[in-house]
Amino acid sequence: MTTDIWAWVRDTHQQLHESGHVRLAEAIYELPEHATEGRNEQLDAAYPEAVASARALGLPWVEVYLRHWRMQNLLNKRQQGESVMPEVVDLLEFAHREETAGCPQSVCVVQDFAICHARVDGPGYVQERLEVVGETLDRIEPGRACFDCLSREYSDALEDDDRAADALAHLDTAAARMQAAGQPVSLRFHRARAGTLHLLGRHEEVLALLDTSERTARARNEDLDESDRRWGALLRARALASLGRTAEALELLPARAEAERHADLREAWTRTVELLVAAGALENDAELGAAVARWVGYLDGTGSHRPCVDLLLAAGRLALARGARTVALTLAATGERKLTRLRRTEGVAGEVAALRAAAEALPVPGLPVPPGALAAHLAEAEVPVETAADLLSAALDGYRGEPAGATELAVLLANVLGGLGHARAAADLLWQRLEADPGSQALVGTLGQALIEAGDAEGVRRLADRLAATSPSDGHWIRARWAAAEGRWAEVLEQCGAILALEANRINTRRLAATAATELGDHATAQRLYQELLEHALPAEEAGEEERHRTVQEPDLWHLITAASANRDWAVVRSTGALIGIEFDEPEGPVDEEWQLITVRATRANGSPVDLPAVRTGPATARILPVLGPDLTFNHGDVVVFAPALLERPPAEDATEQERAAWRPAFAPLTLLDPAGYTTYWIDGAWPGDETWSGFRDALREAGYALWTYSGEQYRVTDPAEEGEDLAGIYAALGVPPTASARTADALLQRLTADWTHPLAWLDLAEAAEADLDPHREVVERYGL
Repeated sequence: MTTDIWAWVRDTHQQLHESGHVRLAEAIYELPEHATEGRNEQLDAAYPEAVASARALGLPWVEVYLRHWRMQNLLNKRQQGESVMPEVVDLLEFAHREETAGCPQSVCVVQDFAICHARVDGPGYVQERLEVVGETLDRIEPGRACFDCLSREYSDALEDDDRAADALAHLDTAAARMQAAGQPVSLRFHRARAGTLHLLGRHEEVLALLDTSERTARARNEDLDESDRRWGALLRARALASLGRTAEALELLPARAEAERHADLREAWTRTVELLVAAGALENDAELGAAVARWVGYLDGTGSHRPCVDLLLAAGRLALARGARTVALTLAATGERKLTRLRRTEGVAGEVAALRAAAEALPVPGLPVPPGALAAHLAEAEVPVETAADLLSAALDGYRGEPAGATELAVLLANVLGGLGHARAAADLLWQRLEADPGSQALVGTLGQALIEAGDAEGVRRLADRLAATSPSDGHWIRARWAAAEGRWAEVLEQCGAILALEANRINTRRLAATAATELGDHATAQRLYQELLEHALPAEEAGEEERHRTVQEPDLWHLITAASANRDWAVVRSTGALIGIEFDEPEGPVDEEWQLITVRATRANGSPVDLPAVRTGPATARILPVLGPDLTFNHGDVVVFAPALLERPPAEDATEQERAAWRPAFAPLTLLDPAGYTTYWIDGAWPGDETWSGFRDALREAGYALWTYSGEQYRVTDPAEEGEDLAGIYAALGVPPTASARTADALLQRLTADWTHPLAWLDLAEAAEADLDPHREVVERYGL
């Protein structure tokens, strides 16, 4: 098998583009970038349309390619395991059918299969991984890119079998074979080798290898992407921490927020932090413990059983070092549960048992007050959160009073555990308590929240079914909240409707239902629900602290304004705005004013975000300024309705004047309200000079056209009069109003640029105008456009 995967990708992209399937052609390039960079939202947005198009066009090779890259993202960037095993097995079968067996990407699906088994239990599936990957390596040429990937996968399996020396030898042999075949060794391959060297304790060699491999990549004109830079910094930090060079390690260690965003960093990041904590270079606090515990819970939910156990053991060691008894015991219990999902437990079972023994050996704190008074004591005293967990656990174990008192302690402990990242443990605790006190509303509400945070779908169904007979509204509420957590907005609306049919005065139910209606684009329903909320809300002066949620909040008014704007109900926009203190230029009629510059954060067709400058025309409306391409829903002059929540915080109080001046509030668009109808065409060529361009722009504006420049100072074009010289270039979008035809626009551009020294090209406009394309093609060729 010698097909060059990237040559096939280039050819396929070109063929799709030429045949008019532009969106699918772009996805061919964009999906791998989204997958490897961890741009998960963009990938999820672009993938369904792309794979549906491939199937509709009868392109099984393209389908294999797209599904493989999505699986690479799910397995590597999102650390999915057993949760995607059925899809991995189906993809492997599909990739080896008669119509797909020749696809160069079919080989790579074997890697997906092996990685998934490694996520479930790498050591437990060592033999199967070595066999399937080894067989595939034997039948492909070392000059193929997938030889690099599969060699790393084979090495990973050897490492999981505690054979790091063999893994290193395998990598070195594979590298030699690739180089002999003319295939450059990738940066990812060198990083895999650095990981093996780390296992062997050869940390100085790790640092040298990372430096050398990155220099080599740059010498090949390979740009280091964001993932390369993150991993380079983390692997260096780990090596430096292992060598005791903690100050240097701290400088390179990615921030915890990076590990929050990128699940693939978490294990190596946590191990590095362990080294730094042990050296006294980094604080081991409850916040760190909560972050790692959340990551453990994430892996637990995805079915990545072995990485989950490895990470919880690290979290357990950190908890023991903090003296956090309850947290350490909770992690031990999670470890014992996860051991039942592993095929191979020797070694790791002993580590889990040792964690429990060490946790149980930590001292049980003495209670400062009797168990029944502990809740009030904790409300008044400033007690560290992990200490509070230990006190509540001790009090609950020793409580002998009324059931309601034990329930109060259990609810408090569950809330503390949830805040510390142990949502599953919090839910387990509350389930136990529910058997003894089934009528507690506080218990049911806290349990529902814990189940949702833990991602426990079966637990949610179990609780909702239990409530259906005795408290049907609460049963519908837990289902509605779970559906909202998963983005199933139609179901949210249905469940909330069932609640309101039973209890018409519910306020939070209306808030959630209105949110669902907004997500579904049903702004009429959203407006009705917010107006009903105002009717059923308690007056602020009559509501106690516990009933505060039943009063009208300012966000409710903003959401009503947004929904009313989408429905063009300007009277409601004005009357609700007055309640907030908004002053309008006109007392009645449509709200179309000129307030401030804002940013509308839109989404391209490929799922990537883009910030669009806009003029705010009302409380929840804005007019788009730039002329935009076909990959966006909006264009110049379109009026959009946006969600009221700021996407970014304003500059801090200590921000500079320059930072304050540069900041613009950013909002997410909800719907297109008034399309302006502009059509976009592109202008390319040599820059005519400031005065000429300014006159050109003004003339177009007077004629009702729009112009938006995209090129910067770096854009240069070839000067046909001076061989080898270049000129400043201009690349701009022309917005043609709906009142003008393409022929009218073409004639106008011809007239306005007739006496320019360097002609411009507008090939797509000339084609739409059915004009002569040859002059434009000549400009493109002469100026190297």
